[in-house]
Amino acid sequence: MAGHELSRAEFVRRRRASRFVGRQGELRAFQANLEGGTGAGDYQFLFHVRGIAGVGKTSLTRQWDSLARDQFAAVTARVDDEVHSAVEAMAAISEQLGRQGWALKGLDKQLAAYRQRRHEAELEAASLSATGAEGQEPSASVSSTVITQLGLAGLSTVPGLGSFTGAFDAKEMAQATDRLRVALRSRFRSHEDAELVLAPLRVLTPLFVRELAEVARRTPWVVLFFDTYEQTGPMLDGWLSGLLIENEYGELPLNVVVVLSGQSVLEARHWADCLDMITPVPLEIFSEDEARQLLARKGITQSRLVEMILELSGRLPVLVDTLAQAPPGDPEAIGDPADTAVERFLKWIPDTARRTMVLACALPLHLNEDIHRTAVGASGPEGYAWLRGLPFVTGHAGRCRYHQVVRTQMLRVQRALSPTQWAEDHTRLAQAFGQWREALETGLSAEDHWDDPNWRDLRLNQTYHQLCAHPRTALPDALHEITQACDHGTATLSRWAQTLVQAGGDIDSRDLSQLGRKLQDLTGESAGVIPALTLILTGSGATTATRALAHSIRGREHRDAEDYEKALTDYNAALHHDPNLARAHSGRGVTHIRMKRYTEARNDLARSVELDPDDTWAVLMLCFVYRITGRHSEALAELNRVIEREPDYAFAIANRGETYQRMERYDNALTDLNHAIELEPNTAWTIASRGETYRLTGRYDEALTDFDRAIELEPDYAFAIGSRGQTYQRTGRYDDALTDLNHAIELDPNTAWTIASRGQTYRWMGRYDDALTDFDRAIELNPNTAWTIASRGQTYRLTGRYDDALTDLNRAIELDGDKGWAVLESAVVLRLQGMPEGDARWQRAVELFAAAAAEEGADAETAGNLLVVLCGLPDWVRAQEQLEALLRAAPRRYVIEEVLRDLADLRSVLPVEAEQLDPLVHRLREALEQTTQDSEQ
Repeated sequence: MAGHELSRAEFVRRRRASRFVGRQGELRAFQANLEGGTGAGDYQFLFHVRGIAGVGKTSLTRQWDSLARDQFAAVTARVDDEVHSAVEAMAAISEQLGRQGWALKGLDKQLAAYRQRRHEAELEAASLSATGAEGQEPSASVSSTVITQLGLAGLSTVPGLGSFTGAFDAKEMAQATDRLRVALRSRFRSHEDAELVLAPLRVLTPLFVRELAEVARRTPWVVLFFDTYEQTGPMLDGWLSGLLIENEYGELPLNVVVVLSGQSVLEARHWADCLDMITPVPLEIFSEDEARQLLARKGITQSRLVEMILELSGRLPVLVDTLAQAPPGDPEAIGDPADTAVERFLKWIPDTARRTMVLACALPLHLNEDIHRTAVGASGPEGYAWLRGLPFVTGHAGRCRYHQVVRTQMLRVQRALSPTQWAEDHTRLAQAFGQWREALETGLSAEDHWDDPNWRDLRLNQTYHQLCAHPRTALPDALHEITQACDHGTATLSRWAQTLVQAGGDIDSRDLSQLGRKLQDLTGESAGVIPALTLILTGSGATTATRALAHSIRGREHRDAEDYEKALTDYNAALHHDPNLARAHSGRGVTHIRMKRYTEARNDLARSVELDPDDTWAVLMLCFVYRITGRHSEALAELNRVIEREPDYAFAIANRGETYQRMERYDNALTDLNHAIELEPNTAWTIASRGETYRLTGRYDEALTDFDRAIELEPDYAFAIGSRGQTYQRTGRYDDALTDLNHAIELDPNTAWTIASRGQTYRWMGRYDDALTDFDRAIELNPNTAWTIASRGQTYRLTGRYDDALTDLNRAIELDGDKGWAVLESAVVLRLQGMPEGDARWQRAVELFAAAAAEEGADAETAGNLLVVLCGLPDWVRAQEQLEALLRAAPRRYVIEEVLRDLADLRSVLPVEAEQLDPLVHRLREALEQTTQDSEQ
């Protein structure tokens, strides 16, 4: 029976291993480490190979790779400078392990979800950055940083007059802010999806560790190689040190060995504390004996030729091996001693076509058969196979590249030989990459381009060749792409920076190389994009469009850092360059939201929507402003357009449900919220919003069920916790209410609404000192909230501090004079003081409540408010008429309960004629009993 058939890649790997010469000490040390096993006293799991370019780092680590596989049955993977983030590193490792039969299936599934969800996150992530709470910045974890709480509703005036409810801006701000803060969960199917996008390393790395550990338990060794670490280290240092040394993501077995290989020393900030656990492997150039040994193995022993190769190569291993590849048969053909090593190598290739091919294929950054054919024209795959066998050509997964030392010299030869041909060849390659990119775009939406790694790779190579062909004319487009890369994140920016460095070096452009290096310095793991954008804006070459985009992106970054004035400066500059840049209008509008400049926000967002009607995020931000300013009908109209365009967009449907809730159209609200929950059953804020709707309509059991479910999904969801606390409060479960409100305040100690709600609970429990402490703190946090000030005034009145009460109530009326409940409470205080102004103030309260009850669509709760006020006037004829009106409105149980409670409180505060009040109370109790019976049937 035939043996196992080797793949071409495995054949090449073994053949190269068989011809490896030198570095015997390093090979023996690595072998001894594996032979001794993890129990040996001198065992090491982390190596650092370091040396200059061309010294043989990659060759050595490939020998270690072969050694580990062939002699120790290891599973191995290699990461190089094509990786620019920890997520990409995990993906590369998983892909290679999968090819060896050890797929990390769970990780692969999550990586696929991450790629899919990342683009979907852009809309909601923008919302998250748009509407943080006062003085607070959204963190990466939505679940742990929900900062807004439930706004208070059903607030009493005269003790217990809970039916005197006002809808006011602070509550709307709190609820809308919270809705946007957890918006990712509305778009995604689970909390895990949201966390995956917001904190991919925190989600993916523990899974990577678990599955890699399982591979390690089932195989003798797992060896991971990180090559060209001088390039990838800035992006991977923190992640790798946390993974390997600190066990931040779980513990890897000791038989997982990691090899870092690069030109630079390790970054002290991450590795200084663990240098004793890192085995340094410094590499120098070949010794003369090693170089002669290699040449002898290649059959090169003629002394003159050996000496020339040693001199030309400087005993640099990659050049020694290259020159040994095709030496002249005739010593007289050695040639001009002034030639470089690569020039000599090229002259020693007897086949002109192959010599031309070697030079042409040095132009691309990497090669596959398609790129090879484009570079050399008629040479077919057979020539490509020969090329891949050259000692300076390495690669994997169907792609290869020249060693940079050799490639640099070959590029120098071509550039000097014919600058015109150089430009033509790079132009041809740029056009080819452009055509492949355009073909790929037929299957992608415009929004998906930058999220697609294949598209980015093609665009990057196209840009590189354009810069090499015509650097001056290509630079403006390159700068625009770099700006777009900033918009996509530092990992993408790092790729473009690296490309600038590469192109600058290959065309000997110091300015281009310096620009690339400066950008590279700004793309470390913790760096933001603001310095990179500033570099573009303060330099030359950027077009007007690029400057507009750069200012717009930098404005967003300043806004997310809560530096709003700088954000506005940038957005203004962006619009100076391009008055019709929709994203600059929307970005400035969101900044105005954060600054509570709602008129300016509305103008900016309306202009953005006018310029780009399909920008759903801008529309939703505009709806937010409409809602916060009480323009619910306009918000509803915009949401209807969004839902018409995206009928199953649960986030928009739920937003419309909450808009209906604010308009007190509760049946419509429940219809939308039920639909949104059907579409996304595990979205906590939608469930909590439905719970709030149930609470507002007195359906407390259903409200508690929803709040419980929302909290089960999001244990630190302060909005739902506060809402449940309010529901407990309304049903008289004050201890439970305090438990929830205390928890909500622990989650965010500076949310005025939660503190004021606890103050209200204390007041209803008769704990007036505690209530005053909370109201004082809430007013300190938000000095102009009428309800909180009036609530403190009520508490002062209950403690007999009538002057203080009247001061607060008058201030509340000044802030919000159209709310009858504050006017009524002041009338109570004036009556208790025996002040004649009390009657006029009470009459004013009657007018306000009567006007509210007369409005089209007024509900039973409003009718109940008016009934209570008329009883206190007193006007028993109108009170009897109002009772009939209330009963005709078929009030829900909670409305009747509130009216009864309010009337009892009224009786305890002011002298009321019992013979007039008692029949009304009797009718209400009969109605309550009937409502209870109906609900039980």
